[in-house]
Amino acid sequence: MKTINVVGNFSGRNAGDAAILGGVLEDVSQRYPDALFTIPTINTGFVARQFSEYRIQPVPMTPWHGSMKILGYPVLRAMRAADVILVTDAILFDRKLYNPLFNYLWTLSHFLPRAWQKGVPVVLYNCSLGPIRTAAGHAALQRILDHTSALILRDQESVELLERQGFQHPRVIEGADCALNARPVDAARLEEICREAGLFSSGRPVIGFNVNSYVDAFVRQGGTFGRDNLVDLYAATVDRVITELDVDVLFVETQHMDMGIATRVLGRIRNRDRVRLISNKVYSYREICAVLQKLQLFAGMRTHSLILSSAMGVPPVGIVTYPKNRGYMRTIGMEAHLVEFKELAVESFFARIRTAWNDREHIRAVMLPQVAREKEKARRSAGVLQEYLG
Repeated sequence: MKTINVVGNFSGRNAGDAAILGGVLEDVSQRYPDALFTIPTINTGFVARQFSEYRIQPVPMTPWHGSMKILGYPVLRAMRAADVILVTDAILFDRKLYNPLFNYLWTLSHFLPRAWQKGVPVVLYNCSLGPIRTAAGHAALQRILDHTSALILRDQESVELLERQGFQHPRVIEGADCALNARPVDAARLEEICREAGLFSSGRPVIGFNVNSYVDAFVRQGGTFGRDNLVDLYAATVDRVITELDVDVLFVETQHMDMGIATRVLGRIRNRDRVRLISNKVYSYREICAVLQKLQLFAGMRTHSLILSSAMGVPPVGIVTYPKNRGYMRTIGMEAHLVEFKELAVESFFARIRTAWNDREHIRAVMLPQVAREKEKARRSAGVLQEYLG
């Protein structure tokens, strides 16, 4: 039996991260059904429950197991015992570089070379790179690249970062986000969810929204936007969408930390009886994906809310809160349906939603082949592992 160590941020708090892990397990196990996946996590119970259909072994990253998040002997031991290490997601950035409770880059720049020296190949698997803003971060990422067998990147922004900042690697492969291949639950479970949460009962079409709690971090250049402003803006936009488009609204929150701001937005919406909310605090990423399939349009801030909605065939409208939002929307040909955060206002947000709403069938027809292409790229990345797993 071959052992694959999968490194990412799998705490159970983020549906996008869970969908990434689900995509990795699904795509790789399809090719290598006898492989064992060792998965470092602070929440071994979540990983064991959510992914029980696969051959997995959670690796604890808690203080009572001798770890400060990823910095600990259990993780290093699992890496050195593996036949190949897969580094996934967007964990290679240099913000708070020396804080292992927040940052993976510095720790991995020491752990991965030690596994490599023991003969364990390392693959950056459908991942993103950066941002890298410091000399120490640059050195840490280059050290990882120097001990990486293959570099499979999920977005053009990461390729451009390599070129712009002078990073070197001889084997760069075009990949895509593993979350694109998330499998929704079946129709029977979807019907149960709709009944439990009171969804889609009015017969009116439904537009999805997603709001992100990181607002204060997005505008450090040139002033502050403020959480209260975002709450008011979202509430006013939703009321206008309900009134002028005659739709219902479903908030879909994919990160536990966003529930606070989502609840505040709901509290300020005048047409509250036309709004529902679901989140990954209650439902799994596969259950959320099934619900997303029933939406007509989706407007989101978090990158993986846009990825999961489009993967389920729903045209997305995105707010550029991170470079990776722009990168993903550009990849699937949807860049025209973005709102710049610095230009975010009720008028601009509603105008973008209304335009997409009126043209949603055409947008969907254009988007679906692009999304299908990205899904295949993500799936195809598993073939790169053939030389390491036999």
